[in-house]
Amino acid sequence: MEELLRGGGNAAGFELIDTTGMNISHCVGCNCCWLKTPGVCAIQDDYEPILRKMNRADQVWLISDTRFGFVSWQTKNIVDRIMPLVTMYLKVKDGQMRHVMRYDHQPDIGIIYTGDGDQAYLERWCQRTALNLGSRSLGVFSERDKKEAVVCMLS
Repeated sequence: MEELLRGGGNAAGFELIDTTGMNISHCVGCNCCWLKTPGVCAIQDDYEPILRKMNRADQVWLISDTRFGFVSWQTKNIVDRIMPLVTMYLKVKDGQMRHVMRYDHQPDIGIIYTGDGDQAYLERWCQRTALNLGSRSLGVFSERDKKEAVVCMLS
């Protein structure tokens, strides 16, 4: 993936973070990121620097293997832990309850998956995740179609 991006003429402006071997725990639902330490997760692991980078990014692309048609548990942990980017307050937007955003800027989200992912299900999940973050989905692409994903990244 990195080679495709660097060859795309837009080598500046992206950072690839390999979470292999990182300690990223699952969200425990303690709500500290909303109540006690607003915007900061109480879990002390390798995730906090990633969250800070995600908060400043224009795009976040998750590259994940799939199990049972869905993203890996590691990727799910990363997405579940984005709650510090929103507040606990809710508002009705387009007839649906939505969190009030903590920050003015939210990254758009895309997924590249390996394995036998359920394309339609992953697309719906990515759209809902982006909607909950106040951003937009960049799409879901199989690893076989990663060149199409790179086109989305660079446009």
